[in-house]
Amino acid sequence: GVPVPSQCAGVPVPSQCAGIIKVYSEDGAGKVVEVPADMRARDVCQLLVYKSHCLDDNSWSLVEHHPLLGLERCLEDHELVVQVQASMTSDSKFLFRKNYAKYEFFRNPLNFFPEQMVSLLTPVCVLVQNFLNSSSCPEVQGFLYLKESGRKSWKRLSMFLRRSGLYYSTKGSSKEPRHLQLLSDLEDSCVFTVTTGRKLHNAPTDYQFCIKPSKVRSECKELRMLCAEDEQSRTCWMTAFRLLKYGILLYQNYKSPQQRKSPVSHFSTPVRSVSENSLVAMDFSGRTGRVIENPLEAQSAAVEEGQTWRKRGHRMNALGSPSLLHPSSLSSVIHRTQLWFHGRIIREESHKMIMKQGQVDGLFLLRDSQSNPKAFVLTLCHHQKIRHFQILPCQEEGQMLFSLDDGSTKFTDLIHLVEFYQLNRGVLPCKLKHPCTAVAL
Repeated sequence: GVPVPSQCAGVPVPSQCAGIIKVYSEDGAGKVVEVPADMRARDVCQLLVYKSHCLDDNSWSLVEHHPLLGLERCLEDHELVVQVQASMTSDSKFLFRKNYAKYEFFRNPLNFFPEQMVSLLTPVCVLVQNFLNSSSCPEVQGFLYLKESGRKSWKRLSMFLRRSGLYYSTKGSSKEPRHLQLLSDLEDSCVFTVTTGRKLHNAPTDYQFCIKPSKVRSECKELRMLCAEDEQSRTCWMTAFRLLKYGILLYQNYKSPQQRKSPVSHFSTPVRSVSENSLVAMDFSGRTGRVIENPLEAQSAAVEEGQTWRKRGHRMNALGSPSLLHPSSLSSVIHRTQLWFHGRIIREESHKMIMKQGQVDGLFLLRDSQSNPKAFVLTLCHHQKIRHFQILPCQEEGQMLFSLDDGSTKFTDLIHLVEFYQLNRGVLPCKLKHPCTAVAL
């Protein structure tokens, strides 16, 4: 339903005029892609998934990144990539990255809209519907710091976000029309996160974001630099901005991958991955498999499976392992092939990766421990907080095993440990759901 531009670079040409874009992955590698004028961000992501042989779980995004301004945002699935590129500067670039939180507000609206910021006259489940309905649009209100134009100082103001734009009150928290000043409209602007940290702009908190007019390329004075008081309110403002700007289109984007049966017209789609939510504990001891409903039974089955795997490892070794590696040495390196394993990155780097990929419950990665060369760390996001759990090695019958609950549950290798905690919460605050991955293009 998005109109296709009939002009490319100001010259009337057929609507299929292609553009050349360069997309970068997390590791800095780039790939040049030719995209037709009517190709949406979602289709470009699917093309990159296909070319990179990674699994498509509808959480890949194209990110518009402005290094000099220190701004970035995820393109909406329906946006035309060639059109977005036309408004970018030569130093700006597209990144290919996971964003698990893209549509999280449809699944868990309560986490996104604190009642003090949105007038909850209706149940929260209807609130998102109201955002999509132009006649019953809720208003978001609260305090934000605004960076004064051409100055280093910030001013704390009472703000109101409506479909018509973002307003601030010139008199306390007054909502009288004569006291409301339009700061930015939604139609010709996009909302960006600020990546440069608070020092550059002398910001009062870490929770900065920016409203950038689409027509503006690099004039800093046109940027509306804003700062929220905490992560939840920043998320609320930015989510509400997207909902008010795009309305029902966002819901269609959220629903369409689940409804799509036919391949995308530009290319054939790769095989879909199984959703993490469909992982269930199974019992294959009988003639047919059955799903284990009882969590205690699932846990004991998983522990039993771990023990039989260990016995199989011993048996293979006694018979002469077909692998050149001794099984115990194999178990100590096999995790390095996994997308969720990130090696010797420091704690701050793991925080950044989780933050960039959406801060949803169950987003996780594993890394080498900095304090103990033989140990590993599970970094996990829960309720928008990032927590770290040490995985310690332990010896049993001469074999090296791994545990993150002081030896109560032990595993022959980290892959088994991750698979177990994808099915069972155990001592963790939630199950492991979304691997924090960096794909090389």
